[in-house]
Amino acid sequence: MARGLNMVILVVLAVTALIQSSVAQTTFQVGDALGWKIPPNTAAYSTWASNKTFTLNDILVFNFTTGQHDVARVSKADYDSCNIANPISIQNNGPATLTLNGTGAHYYICTISSHCSLGMKLAINVTTTTSPAPQPSTSPTATPTPAPTVAPAPAPPTTATPPSSTTSPPPTTATPPSSTTSPPPPTTATPPSSTTSPPPPTTATPPSSTTTPSPPTPTGVSAPPPPPSSATSLGVTGLCATFLSIIIALLY
Repeated sequence: MARGLNMVILVVLAVTALIQSSVAQTTFQVGDALGWKIPPNTAAYSTWASNKTFTLNDILVFNFTTGQHDVARVSKADYDSCNIANPISIQNNGPATLTLNGTGAHYYICTISSHCSLGMKLAINVTTTTSPAPQPSTSPTATPTPAPTVAPAPAPPTTATPPSSTTSPPPTTATPPSSTTSPPPPTTATPPSSTTSPPPPTTATPPSSTTTPSPPTPTGVSAPPPPPSSATSLGVTGLCATFLSIIIALLY
């Protein structure tokens, strides 16, 4: 009786464990709609795995076309360098289904041509619980990728400085007229000289001593008066001219 009871208990425990195992198991389509192929960028599969939690006995499904791709589990060193020479395991037929039967980091690559260098690589971290676990850090692909074109930094905005209201205009130094500038020489009107020499006096010609005497007049007849002397008239005229010149000089 006791032996039969123990057998029942063991069966119940085994069924319970099996149910729990089947309930906890999750199947992941690697890359979702993308599948397992050369991605549009090298970080595509890392981005896909970053928000997922992988636990023991979960299943990974790699959807690919047989002959075009494969999936191999490799070490971290081979994953980082895309070394295809020493795979831990490899699946050549697609789609490939892999069960996560161990905890820790798992690394997968495609060994066809340079597909690994082009981004066909996946790194995940498997735990025993359903709480989110940090994914293993992935080193950049060994094959150098073209350096991104760095756009030139925009020039710092130039702030226009408003004109200062106190800005003084450049001083304009006006050269004052020189106080030492010599004035034009005064025009001195020359007054009429008071020492103006009068015209030379007209010298009256004395009557010639050789004047022919008039013929004797008859006795008893009174002699006619002598004609006025021309010398006396010239003397008077010269004197008047002298005085007139003096008066004119004094007026000017």
